[in-house]
Amino acid sequence: MDLLTTINRCFAFNQQTLQLNDGKAIAKHARQRRVAGRLRTFALVFGAFAVGGSSMPAFAQGYVPSRGPAVSAPTNDAERKLEEQERARALADGIELEDAGQWSDAIDHYEAATRRFPQDRILYQRLLISRLRFDVNRRYQDQTYQRSLRDMTTSQSLDLYSEILANLQTHYVDTIEWSRVLLHGTAALETALDDETFVQTMLPNTSPEQIEKFRMEIHHRISQRSTQSRFDLRATVSQVASMAQQELGLSGTATVLEFVSGAVSTLDTYTRLLSPGQLDDMFSTIDGNFVGLGVELKPGEDCLKILSVIPGGPADEAGIVAGDRIMGVDATSAADRDPDYVADLLRGPEGSTVALQIVSVDQSPRSIHVARRRVDVPCVENVHMVDAEAKTGYFRLTNFQKSTPAEVEQALWTLSRQGMRSLIIDLRDNPGGLLPASVEVADRFIESGRILTTRGRNARENFDYSAHRANTWNVPLAVLIDRNSASASEIFSGAIRDSNRGTIVGEKSYGKGSVQGIFRMQAAQFGLCLTTAKFYSPSGRAISENGVEPHLSVPPTYIAARPDENGRLVTELEDDVLQHAIEHLAQSAN
Repeated sequence: MDLLTTINRCFAFNQQTLQLNDGKAIAKHARQRRVAGRLRTFALVFGAFAVGGSSMPAFAQGYVPSRGPAVSAPTNDAERKLEEQERARALADGIELEDAGQWSDAIDHYEAATRRFPQDRILYQRLLISRLRFDVNRRYQDQTYQRSLRDMTTSQSLDLYSEILANLQTHYVDTIEWSRVLLHGTAALETALDDETFVQTMLPNTSPEQIEKFRMEIHHRISQRSTQSRFDLRATVSQVASMAQQELGLSGTATVLEFVSGAVSTLDTYTRLLSPGQLDDMFSTIDGNFVGLGVELKPGEDCLKILSVIPGGPADEAGIVAGDRIMGVDATSAADRDPDYVADLLRGPEGSTVALQIVSVDQSPRSIHVARRRVDVPCVENVHMVDAEAKTGYFRLTNFQKSTPAEVEQALWTLSRQGMRSLIIDLRDNPGGLLPASVEVADRFIESGRILTTRGRNARENFDYSAHRANTWNVPLAVLIDRNSASASEIFSGAIRDSNRGTIVGEKSYGKGSVQGIFRMQAAQFGLCLTTAKFYSPSGRAISENGVEPHLSVPPTYIAARPDENGRLVTELEDDVLQHAIEHLAQSAN
């Protein structure tokens, strides 16, 4: 089957980049961007959708894969000295973030650093460690994960591990090295044993000395075991689970699940284990509906900022508007907890109620109770004539989901009935979505030729998508993108650019050019989000790390009809990117 998308739609639910930085202010900005991605819709493009299961000690010797195009080598002593200073500063800044427990910031920082220095082994190892630290914290705040931990036997968790490994062997985009998989699983267990939340939850009666002794010795104790096949890995993990049970009193399931998590979370940025709750959320996102409040969120200094409210949703009916700020949820103050944690408190069963402390744009506070319910999430918004005289239509596309082609078609006919002579499609802050949806929308504007190519290690992931001449809209077109336009957004904008169908306006897009498949496991109620292929624009250009370049480069501004940093809605005249697109289309028509 064709495929699809998502890493967690969170209109009251639950990943971006940062340049090398010198200060805490930039690190803080990175953290806000990462959390904002989770609170908005950080959807991913997926291919080969499958439902059904069939379908630092350890890092000292870790494998460091190639991480992108080679950076030109310094040509003289001065350049070499400057590069070494940059490397040292990058490492020092990262260690500072680690020491502060700011794992999200550390991930952003090390991802940027490893792009700058792709062959640097230490920076790459610190990136993996930061991911493992972040993941273990996140897992033990997930109630559905903890419930599975309690309910699963060691044998069931080993079956899950075997099933995960089989999927890696069959579907992962690159060849799997079993020694590396075991190494990273061992590192995940070491990391967990050094994590306060994990220890308090799983080993409350075990002495720190016992835990540390086991943690420091485990890699050496299994270093001579065979890693020739995935069956060897299962046998080794089973042995480690038995040792941890006997020596620490640690649940065999908890041990195995750390190996499961470590096996997938360190493969690439987008591959990850999905807890039962995350898996359900992902399919809700794909369908364009979820149980929640119906708000789009962004982290603030001491609050959650509301970017938009779904018309007719619970928040809308409670009087919440874009620009409002959530200062507290139930008894938890947003100033005292991580934004991700506070956002998770907004989740809950359908029909349940949550208490919110709200501050409006005019600084007036209020407390309200909002009932959670299932909300249909539109992906097309703000459909109107942005230039009435020139008859230039506009709509913003927030993400690509199942309903996107139909919603786009409806918007096009609405504008057409108003006399539309040109069109602007706004993909800024659009993190992606369903691969088929993005191809289908591109097909509505491109008469013929290639739209997209995907290539994976498994030939079943190789597809060539082409346009069909029927029912094509030939209206002059401009597409707005920014650094947060990713994945499916880049499929659409890349196809428009390479086919010379329209003008791309804004700044270079994110550069997320890989395809993920969602696999529902049979051994347990978990899922696997797995990178299965890479995709290429019609010209054969890889999107990964390259992004889509605009024809008209315009520095980013706030987006029209969305709140600025103070909660005030931005006007169209204040949106420079939009104004450049309007002007370009008007000039082209003359």
